[in-house]
Amino acid sequence: MSRINPNNVKYDEGRLATVLVAPIISEKATRIAEKQNQVLFKVLRDATKPEIKAAVELMFKVEVASVATTVHKGKVKRFGKSIGRRDHVKKAYVSLKPGQELNFSGEAA
Repeated sequence: MSRINPNNVKYDEGRLATVLVAPIISEKATRIAEKQNQVLFKVLRDATKPEIKAAVELMFKVEVASVATTVHKGKVKRFGKSIGRRDHVKKAYVSLKPGQELNFSGEAA
């Protein structure tokens, strides 16, 4: 049984540009960034961990140590008389290698 080495796989740059939907900036995300050198992203629901890693490395020119993902199911909510549903959201916890940093504030380092 042969395994494909994820480091040798080439991804379509157009697909990688759409994998990362948005960075998540919240109190919890800031705390995780400070303590564990991780960054949170909202990603496409069908994105894989190797795709997320390749996208972050391509977009931000940083080295990624690992990627962990979670899927949060959308809540059923009432909007007036009608019942609606929030979208499901997939989050990626991206661990950066030591010495790497990602800054979303727009300030020059």
